[in-house]
Amino acid sequence: MTTNKRIVLSSDHAAIALRQAIAAHLAAQDWEVVDIGPVTAESTHYPKHGEAAARRVASGDCGLGIILCGTGQGIMMAANKVKGIRCGVCSDSFSARMIRQHNDANMLSLGARVVGEGLALDIVDAFLNAEFEGGRHATRVDMITEIEA
Repeated sequence: MTTNKRIVLSSDHAAIALRQAIAAHLAAQDWEVVDIGPVTAESTHYPKHGEAAARRVASGDCGLGIILCGTGQGIMMAANKVKGIRCGVCSDSFSARMIRQHNDANMLSLGARVVGEGLALDIVDAFLNAEFEGGRHATRVDMITEIEA
């Protein structure tokens, strides 16, 4: 688990309710939640929210990030454009655990139109409770980092 218990959350308009449920769940687990997402259902653009959250993680201001949109795909693509970000979209707990253990992911993306609240909270817990295993996986993560350079 990360030593920086400060986590950034953001979403577009399609995922406000799920993002707020996740924020409450994390606060109850003593995470310092930095919620930078919209609060009204007025249409907004997921790339700007993915980028803003990713910059918080890349800068070290937040140890991890969770981002959401309708499918989780578009906002994840935007976040991954920020140097130093490894974000995966997950719809199951196994994948969420694996992106931390094998890929040292520092951000998780969820689709509010894909997963319900109960499953989303399970996915979040799997992501946050997993630790990077290093070893052969570190070599592969280094290869990903080299692509950014």
